Amino acid sequence: MDAFEKIYNEYFSRVYAFLFKLCNDTHLAEEMTQESFYQAYKSFHRYTGSCDIFTWLAAVAKHTYYKHLRKNKHRHLSLDAQETEICVHSDHQPEHQYIEKEQRERLRESINRLPDKYRDVVILRIYADLPFSQIACVLKINENSAKVIFYRAKNMIMEDVDNENSM
Repeated sequence: MDAFEKIYNEYFSRVYAFLFKLCNDTHLAEEMTQESFYQAYKSFHRYTGSCDIFTWLAAVAKHTYYKHLRKNKHRHLSLDAQETEICVHSDHQPEHQYIEKEQRERLRESINRLPDKYRDVVILRIYADLPFSQIACVLKINENSAKVIFYRAKNMIMEDVDNENSM
């Protein structure tokens, strides 16, 4: 229990930041962080040490996020998240805030439309900021495969965004 408490204290902020980047909602990110650590605690006996502990925690958090998305398919950003967005970017013009928010939302939607293996690599690389070696460890693929999948996913996202812009 003491060992897991140390892990919790050391990695809470990184797991929270990862989840916040995914959902852009402070309350939801905090709730999912707690749920992620609960799930990690329940399955800590399965952690083999073959990858960094944060890498494993990020994978648990990613699964928690996906589970939340499945349960709440039609969820919209809360008013709190929108207010936070406005406060964070209060130095920008309202038009710029709106455009930036729309671009981030389109990118997030495009990432969520990717096939699972592509989406997993992109989320772990961009949002968790993991190196390809750790992504490979989590997904049980080799490092070169992780790099190729990421490259292909970026192309798929760019194509998807270009298609949306041309409509």
